[in-house]
Amino acid sequence: MKQVEFDIKTEFKYLREEKSREIYFYNYDLFEKYVKYIKTHKTFVEEIYINTDAKKEVIKIIKRTTPSLKERGLSRKDVMQKAQKVDNDEFYTRYEDVEKELTMYDKKVWKNKVIFCNCDDAVDTENNRNTSGFALYFLQNFNELMLKKLICTHYSGAVDLFNQGQKGYIFTKDGFREFKEYPKNYTGSFDDPLSLKILNEEADIVCTNPPFSRAIDYWNIIVKSGKKFLIISNFTNVITPAFIPYFKENKVWAGYNRVDWFLNPKKEVVCASGHWYCNLPIKDRPKYKNMKIMPLENIPAKYKKYDDKNILVVDNNYIPCDYNKPFAVSAYPILSGVLEKGYKLFNDKEYNPYINGERRFSRVLVQKI
Repeated sequence: MKQVEFDIKTEFKYLREEKSREIYFYNYDLFEKYVKYIKTHKTFVEEIYINTDAKKEVIKIIKRTTPSLKERGLSRKDVMQKAQKVDNDEFYTRYEDVEKELTMYDKKVWKNKVIFCNCDDAVDTENNRNTSGFALYFLQNFNELMLKKLICTHYSGAVDLFNQGQKGYIFTKDGFREFKEYPKNYTGSFDDPLSLKILNEEADIVCTNPPFSRAIDYWNIIVKSGKKFLIISNFTNVITPAFIPYFKENKVWAGYNRVDWFLNPKKEVVCASGHWYCNLPIKDRPKYKNMKIMPLENIPAKYKKYDDKNILVVDNNYIPCDYNKPFAVSAYPILSGVLEKGYKLFNDKEYNPYINGERRFSRVLVQKI
């Protein structure tokens, strides 16, 4: 059993949590890979079945718990397009997702820094349930991270996500001092003049979950500010025209983790495909292991095709290491860090391949440096 445990830990090291050391399956495909590994292990004996008393039918323990895309009448293209059109901002980040990402960075990143949470990061000093995950993480780890100051803004919108009232305010923790201010006519929005003043004159690092529907405006402001930042945004941004230039110019890159689950005002879990993005140092990115960088001839035929313009299109995180022309990839290799592995974006445009006259998923063109 010790040998089996060691082999599993070695094979799936990149999926293991840093603190709990539990294996975290980001999607069903990874779980299937895990099951396949177990069943092909040299110590595997047999697969266990459960028989019902009423009927002699065999039910596998390994069973799909959610409908497949096919069963739901959807394709992967449908999911990608839906992700690009998320316009419901009535959700916020779970504390566990904030903690999971932020603990990946060296603590020196935060030392003596002013942290600015500028997107509805409400703070209720008496009830954690009414405090945003971002604010709560920094409040609970203020001393450990040796922060200089924490500033959080609460939005005065129609939807009161945190039951903190619909009046915009600014919460500040400066050492042992904690206080709220309610400036006259202050909206709490990230583009409110007062919020912009704090961003440009006080903040060192911005960390928040900006509204997906206003991502273009938010990214424009945050990147131009020149501040360090760690934010959540749509996972398709890396192949969306408005954002591609940021990645090409190396002004933004993917963080460590994807975020698929959020909470709505009723504290219900809802799905919205997001990912962390930042301009902070990334070390030993676990997702490097997701990429399969190898000679072109070794890539399975079903994962490499040439489109109608004779542009190579690769799928399933395969990357040719001996191909010098531009080739098309999906969002996943970019999010896995391919631009840190000797490749660059060929241009700052979205690429739409056509194969036999049929349009395929949107992609970007990358090229070996």
